[in-house]
Amino acid sequence: MRRLETDDPETFIRENTVVEAPCLVPEIRLHLVHEITPIWEATEKEMNEADLAPPYWAFAWAGGQALARYVLDNPEVVAGKTVLDFAAGGGIAGIAAHMAGAARVLAADIDPFAAAALVLNAEINGVSVEITTSDLIDAEPAWDVVLAGDICYEGPTSLRAEAWFRRLAGAGVRVYIGDPGRTYLPKEGLEKITAYAVRTTRAIEDTDLRNACVWQVLPATRRG
Repeated sequence: MRRLETDDPETFIRENTVVEAPCLVPEIRLHLVHEITPIWEATEKEMNEADLAPPYWAFAWAGGQALARYVLDNPEVVAGKTVLDFAAGGGIAGIAAHMAGAARVLAADIDPFAAAALVLNAEINGVSVEITTSDLIDAEPAWDVVLAGDICYEGPTSLRAEAWFRRLAGAGVRVYIGDPGRTYLPKEGLEKITAYAVRTTRAIEDTDLRNACVWQVLPATRRG
């Protein structure tokens, strides 16, 4: 495999991904890693030598697909509202929110390669999404709706995000989590909205099919 050149993130993404529509959300096209793309075969050593974080932005994770499907099928959730796509990755939820009529969408991901992928993905879908690489956890409420897909896979980050989500919900922000049963999904204080069966690949999951749920975070006073 040739050396991974990462000085130009947008060129890197164009050369190492293919444009495809996720199975659950065929309305949206994304730059995704595929078996035929070079980065798929990169070893951990090669990724480290290229100073490249794991390309989480290059997969259409089940939780993000579930959020996007829910928003597209229920546009009143975001129509005319300000929306934050938190830990956005490739931006599938934020793109769906724009398509569903959101007044403003901010996509946030601390990975600069995710930010570059967001630019490209917004472009190919003809949508306008603002992008930031700032860590927004603990930011003051500035949105009507927060969408967060597949964030419950790491303990410390999940706990920080959960506490922040509770505060946002208490301030009147509608917070939705898309999750296929990750380890650190909160065990209480969530209301299940809907669920979808999402086809996956064993290259990134332990099964070929995930049951991905959309949960709404409840304020502390409404926890059960």
